[in-house]
Amino acid sequence: MKYLLSILFVLFYFNSKAQCTLMGNISAEDSNNPLEQVSVYMPQVEKGTVTGSNGEFVMNNLPVGTYKIVASYMGYQTYSSTITLTQGTITLDIVLSPSAIEMEEVIVSTPFHKLQRENVMKVEQAAVESLRKMGAITLSDGITNIPGVESVSTGVGIGKPVIRGLSSNRVLVYSQGIRLENQQFGDEHGLGISAAGVESVEVIKGPASLLYGSDALGGVLYLNPEQFANINSTKGDINLNYFTNTQGVNANAGFKTSGEKFKFLVRGAYTSHADYKGGNSLRVTNSRFNEFDLKTALGYQLGKFKTELRYNLNSSDLGIPEEIGIQDLGRTPMSPYQEINSHILSSKSDLFFNNSSLRITLGYILNNRKEFEEEEDVEIPPTSPDDLKPALDMKLSTFSYNVQYNLPTLGRLQTIAGLQGMSQDNKNFGEEVLIPNAITNDIGLLATSHIHFEKSDVQLGIRFDNRTIKGEETGIVGEEGYIAQLDRNFNSFNAALGYRIDFLKNFIGRINLASGFRAPNLAELTSNGVHEGTNRFEIGNPNLKNEKNLQIDIALEYGSQHFEFFANGFYNIISDYIFIEPNGEFVDNNPVYNYIQQDANLYGGEIGFHFHPHPLDWLHVQSSFESVIGQLDNDDYLPLIPANKLSNTLRLEFNNSQKWITDGYTFITLNTIFDQNRVATFETSTMGYNLLNAGFGASLKLFKQDVELMVTALNILNKDYISHLSRLKVDDISNIGRNINIGLSIPL
Repeated sequence: MKYLLSILFVLFYFNSKAQCTLMGNISAEDSNNPLEQVSVYMPQVEKGTVTGSNGEFVMNNLPVGTYKIVASYMGYQTYSSTITLTQGTITLDIVLSPSAIEMEEVIVSTPFHKLQRENVMKVEQAAVESLRKMGAITLSDGITNIPGVESVSTGVGIGKPVIRGLSSNRVLVYSQGIRLENQQFGDEHGLGISAAGVESVEVIKGPASLLYGSDALGGVLYLNPEQFANINSTKGDINLNYFTNTQGVNANAGFKTSGEKFKFLVRGAYTSHADYKGGNSLRVTNSRFNEFDLKTALGYQLGKFKTELRYNLNSSDLGIPEEIGIQDLGRTPMSPYQEINSHILSSKSDLFFNNSSLRITLGYILNNRKEFEEEEDVEIPPTSPDDLKPALDMKLSTFSYNVQYNLPTLGRLQTIAGLQGMSQDNKNFGEEVLIPNAITNDIGLLATSHIHFEKSDVQLGIRFDNRTIKGEETGIVGEEGYIAQLDRNFNSFNAALGYRIDFLKNFIGRINLASGFRAPNLAELTSNGVHEGTNRFEIGNPNLKNEKNLQIDIALEYGSQHFEFFANGFYNIISDYIFIEPNGEFVDNNPVYNYIQQDANLYGGEIGFHFHPHPLDWLHVQSSFESVIGQLDNDDYLPLIPANKLSNTLRLEFNNSQKWITDGYTFITLNTIFDQNRVATFETSTMGYNLLNAGFGASLKLFKQDVELMVTALNILNKDYISHLSRLKVDDISNIGRNINIGLSIPL
């Protein structure tokens, strides 16, 4: 810790005279005309600008070295190249080729700053703005529009990401460049992140333990924070949303400004929803929730040194629905409910050498989760009394660090070596103890390399991890809630190998083989009591071993100016898969569940296309199909495996010649979710259903003010259905019915 802080202290005062200025012009290949408002960005330096009216751009105070530069503009293929900067002024002229394919972005969750088409690993990326236009109420709901990604839901306010059938501690979530730790072991513990202030979402579908260590066995959900404004610019905006089903409101406002050296941004958001109404016109009692979110960041950049500090406060009150009862539009959660406060503080600092760089990322998270339960024979008023004591009161503090050194490039070889780790302290202050007071320490060493050839790329790496967990003894021996002292140590070696090739014109092939691991969490090791959120008596197993997996991914992509196609397949072999199943016993009418282990296999994939015919570039036809099957070695099916899903979308884009309306669009989507009959022994089958969605939007000029209008209608036919991944399924409670979202975005 002291060593890392010393490095940061030295870096802060580091200043170099070896600086560079990059300038140039950008024009269109089809017309030779200069292009205005083209985004020019250098991902390693995290510095960007836009072109002026004559296509010119300039960036000052750049470090000497070799870096990637990306230029993107709607209607043109994203330009990506490597440039060597030397002291003084460098000139670069760029010509963009026309394309109807959407602009590509740099992938941040993998270490070599590649565009998606250049990346060896297949990573899905979606802008949060595009997910918002699909009408999602929460970020957890929005990510289900990404093929291969679903969500385990408890109503509309609580959701956990599912990647190819794996969830909970098997999917690692990153926010602000650090791993998000918020007691995610619980089935009813949601994502806990507001979409406000999140720029985009990246999904690694498969083991990413090489890059992220334990808990990335099933994949990574990487949330890219809002970027700073471009150099010497200031921006602001207000966003308002109304949801008819829950009579919900969401509002957020942001401001950001950047000079040559200093950058600043701030965004605040507030959300409030009443109980949602199912397709049967009944409101689901206590599915209401409220959320306040604040994100702010400060950055400094000069020559060879840059740093940024980010802070996020998220405060949520979440009702835990259990029945169809009171039918009202109250917004204050009733018992049982959760009160969650999270503080996320992160810093990221980079030092650039002539042909190498060093990045240090530090993070601190304080998560306080309180759960208030129903009290027998006591009437709970509509608003919770201040003196109501929480049954569960858990405070989790996590300090994490990530040091990565980009070694000097050797010909075609790029290599990164890193040291990662965390120190975590869990403490209980409530009447009940779900998991014990415990300290967890992680440390991992990694090295990964990328080798670039003319038409192919190879990426490989190796990593070693060690995790120690020490838990305190809790309760009285022989009684419910007793937890023995815990002292466990887990080690793991992991490796990954990937190959990407341009084997035909416009065709890209990828094959990746990677291993992963996950150390059992505290709940799996120590549980001994009723988990109110799941209404079951859980018994942990202190002798559980690491989960280990080996997954092979094969991906094929075709992309031309007017047609795109993808096909992804995977096979995932998991040793010592940890799962929970009933043993047939009951304690106080609660079924007893034991944590056990058995080998398992998951396999499936996604396939889809995107067609925008010439000359009808305004017409877009998209379709995708996703499927996953999970089985134990005894041929029993795994629980919470999403049903097969087919999604078809017709989208039209338009602009008005008078310029009072621009970037207009309208779409209609039919999602077909098939029957799920491949279920675990303690699950029930789920009937399939169809959901019809539609929407339209545009940027308008009203009284000389730019306004973006968005209207989206989900489940237009008000279908009464229950998702297989709904935790309310056991109580025969429907998912949300028809919901119309009306949104306004006003730039300032």
